Amino acid sequence: MTLSFANNKLEFQPDNAVKEKTGRQEAMSVMADELFGTDGVRGRANTWPMTAEMALKLAAAAGRYFRRDKNEHRVVIGKDTRLSGYMIENALTAGFTSTGMNVFLLGPVPTPAVGYLTHSLRADLGVMISASHNPASDNGIKFFGPDGFKLSDEAEAEIARLLQAGVAPCGPEYIGRAKRIDDARGRYVEYAKMTFPDGKRLDGLRIVVDCANGAAYRTAPEVLWELGAEVIPLGVAPDGLNINRGCGSNHPEFAARRVGETHADLGICLDGDADRVILIDEQGQVSDGDQIMGLIAARWAREGRLQGNALVATVMSNLGLERFLEGQGIGLERTAVGDRYVVERMREGGFNLGGEQSGHMVMSDFATTGDGLIAALQFLAAMVETGQKASELARVFEPVPQKLINLRYDAGKNPLEATPVKQAIADGEAALKDAGRLLIRKSGTEPLIRVMGEAEDLGMLDQVLDRITQAVRDAS
Repeated sequence: MTLSFANNKLEFQPDNAVKEKTGRQEAMSVMADELFGTDGVRGRANTWPMTAEMALKLAAAAGRYFRRDKNEHRVVIGKDTRLSGYMIENALTAGFTSTGMNVFLLGPVPTPAVGYLTHSLRADLGVMISASHNPASDNGIKFFGPDGFKLSDEAEAEIARLLQAGVAPCGPEYIGRAKRIDDARGRYVEYAKMTFPDGKRLDGLRIVVDCANGAAYRTAPEVLWELGAEVIPLGVAPDGLNINRGCGSNHPEFAARRVGETHADLGICLDGDADRVILIDEQGQVSDGDQIMGLIAARWAREGRLQGNALVATVMSNLGLERFLEGQGIGLERTAVGDRYVVERMREGGFNLGGEQSGHMVMSDFATTGDGLIAALQFLAAMVETGQKASELARVFEPVPQKLINLRYDAGKNPLEATPVKQAIADGEAALKDAGRLLIRKSGTEPLIRVMGEAEDLGMLDQVLDRITQAVRDAS
């Protein structure tokens, strides 16, 4: 099937390649599964699917999906600090303008800023160029709809179908324009400050903020400083290749050392696109997303602000969090791994707080996606309002011992389908019974098998995980 754009109308023309409806659906599904992971399109820069050619075609398909008439249509594009971002940004711009979309270029901004500005600028589509916490050699493309939320699986599948079919460019008189929005960062800074309690300030607090040499390298220090904090910035010298390298939420030990050296009150560790956060108290102890979500959920419940009286989290969240919430009379809604699934459940059930153990925190009262800086501001609000130290707030429950092992596998293989792996998992589940749990899954963003186990009996847990990981390695 080919697509033409005659008289500014999208026309579909059947071809002989795929005649059966079921065949088209299968092709669409396969393409979507191959192209889109749990967080958009991601891969090694300059290799499929993160090539300039693919970015151009993907933008043309997305542009065609959202542009359905001759009225003006807009797309905003943000990026993190990766060197390959220049290449992808230019390719996306060419693809979108070739289908008649006008492009607003935001430059380096956090992922949540793209969600916010997509809605604020009345755009039809938002795009973030980032591979989040991955190394600089990777990159990715995330799409946001006009409401600022990430696209549904159905929308991504339709874009994949359009890409596979081929998109004819619009006529020369309808080619879109591109414009750089110089104050995009400033708009987000002002919005982030508005989420902090009215009339409150951060005076007297010394804060280390590690921006991972990524998208928030200017916004996060600015917001904290303008709210009155003494800011000690780390990871604020991006060179295109050092994003996430030895710093940020993947390496909180970097900021923890600085917290100790400077006697700071709090350490904030963001990832490359600033949609996740890990916190460090004044004693150098690290708190993950589960602890932060637990604190915020309990506070909001007491204040009558927790909609649905429940927190939405993934299957990766610790059993200790579940027990803590139960003791507070708060429900826990679990989803598949990926903040998009957390957001989907939040929207379905009318919940306003959700997130992941990895540090994604979604607060729909403030943002449409995970926002590490705004989550940190909510923690700081608790410090200011209670007068308590970070160490008194950052550990609200005792976690059940949990171990996560990431195992890389060769392309084209699926270790989880191997009989020895299935048997090892079944044996492990039988051994743990009700004393723990296992979660073994493929990563949606990297060629990794993630093996997670929880149990009070660490010796038993180690034995179970050793058997499973060895079976996965043998099958990889």
